Amino acid sequence: MLIIVTGTPGTGKTFISKKIASKLKLDYLYIGDVVNRYKLSEGVDKKVNSKLVDVKKLNSVLIKLIKDSKKDLIIDGHLSHFLPRIYVDLCLVCKCGLKTLQKRLIKKKYSKVKVRENLDCEIFDVCLVEALEEKHNVLVVDTSTSIDIGELIKKIKGKV
Repeated sequence: MLIIVTGTPGTGKTFISKKIASKLKLDYLYIGDVVNRYKLSEGVDKKVNSKLVDVKKLNSVLIKLIKDSKKDLIIDGHLSHFLPRIYVDLCLVCKCGLKTLQKRLIKKKYSKVKVRENLDCEIFDVCLVEALEEKHNVLVVDTSTSIDIGELIKKIKGKV
């Protein structure tokens, strides 16, 4: 089984991914670690202080890791939804309310420009729309309030 977890930065992808990995006994893979380990960064967008990543190169590495893995995986990262559908059983898209997201991003010490960019991404459902365009089996998870992990696990099992 392969589950990917995507969403705007600050929407709770890592929290959700680690909880699900623990409950379903999945290996956890964070895309940021893959980008660093395989030196996939192609510079930095100085305006928002974010690494630039060639998604095709990232996908090549992820596909190799998936094929080499003997275990079920959960992949955490806002670029995960670009993985081809053929490899993915379920795509969780984390979303949250704008006020909640803004507070989280400020707490992470994001610049005003980066906060605005991420709020805009959430407003326009960028990750959700892109995941649907890739034809993923999508489950939206609202992380604005506390999550009942048991209920989420039931929904996941009902979708895969």
